[in-house]
Amino acid sequence: MLGLPGAKEDLRMFNILVVEDDAALRRMMQSVLEKNGYHPLLAEDGDEALDILEREQADLIISDMMMPNMDGLELTRLLRQSNYNMPILMVTVNDSYAHKQNGFMAGVDDYMVKPIDINEMILRVRALLRRAQIASEHKLRVGDTLLDFDSLTVQMPGREMSLPQKEFLLIFKLLSYPGKIFTRQQLLDEIWGMDSETDERTVDVHINRLRDRFKNNEDFDIVTVRGLGYKAVPA
Repeated sequence: MLGLPGAKEDLRMFNILVVEDDAALRRMMQSVLEKNGYHPLLAEDGDEALDILEREQADLIISDMMMPNMDGLELTRLLRQSNYNMPILMVTVNDSYAHKQNGFMAGVDDYMVKPIDINEMILRVRALLRRAQIASEHKLRVGDTLLDFDSLTVQMPGREMSLPQKEFLLIFKLLSYPGKIFTRQQLLDEIWGMDSETDERTVDVHINRLRDRFKNNEDFDIVTVRGLGYKAVPA
């Protein structure tokens, strides 16, 4: 089954630029994207992708890593240097850590390893677009709970709450990636800064405060993953 149930219900027509030199795979990606309510733009390599971007707006790019003329890594670097901020999902046959590290440093947002699961591709596309929308609007909705990044406020039915900056950044981060486990060190480095002398116990203190604030909230839970860290789980 190529299409995912209910995929079209909450989508506007997003433009997805597919950069893939394998014609059969490119057509398959085109088909499944169209079935799920997206508008694919097709390119055979990085050079053609740049030509398309001069004429069309792309909300997300799915790019093969290895291509003639201009590969996916070079394309990513050029786009980031030119301040193109759309999410980039890279498709590669090499799943080594060093390979992925080079891609992430160049500006890749996510990876899939060939042979790809086409339904997983749609799930990743949807997640990347959601995060991009959160970043541009600075707002995040989980059920009936609305987090406003600019005002550091959380709106719930019949109530609005202002949070201290670190608490807001912590809950916003967790809820932006539902189900993803973050270690205490990851949260400490991102929210308090890598040069901070604060220790990991500070994260625990802030998590406990957030749990107390949202103990009656039925839209999500903050879950401790023993030996690893924390994750937010929507209801």
